[in-house]
Amino acid sequence: MSFYVYLSGEIHTNWRDEIIDGAKKAGLDVVFTGPVTDHDASDAAGDMLGEETGFWRDHQSSKVNAIRTPTMIKQADLVVVRFGDKYKQWNAAFDAGYCAALDKPYITLHDEDIVHPLKEVDASAKAWCTTTQQVVEILQYVLRSQ
Repeated sequence: MSFYVYLSGEIHTNWRDEIIDGAKKAGLDVVFTGPVTDHDASDAAGDMLGEETGFWRDHQSSKVNAIRTPTMIKQADLVVVRFGDKYKQWNAAFDAGYCAALDKPYITLHDEDIVHPLKEVDASAKAWCTTTQQVVEILQYVLRSQ
């Protein structure tokens, strides 16, 4: 039986690949899903609905992206929410809140220097990790057969 993990959050580094590769090397039966990680494509997700600018373009695209995100979060057994240091990931905080509302287990992944602004997000998480290797080790533990 496969374990489903949704990888939410920061899209500008290769943290997803590190977790996926680590799980593969560990021989874990995990199916990974996540948001569209092409920033320009995500921003343009609603462009087929008509030419808009500013707020309305963002509004259309966020609605189209929201077809994917809640569906995959609901299907996931676990969500990993990554907060990077380059951009503020308000969408990641929203995803964590959505997980908390669904009573969906999630792990946060971020550096120690942003513990304070994420204290409520971390308080509802099942674990806080600072490295992708820690996430892989949690998956190994959770999926241990004995």
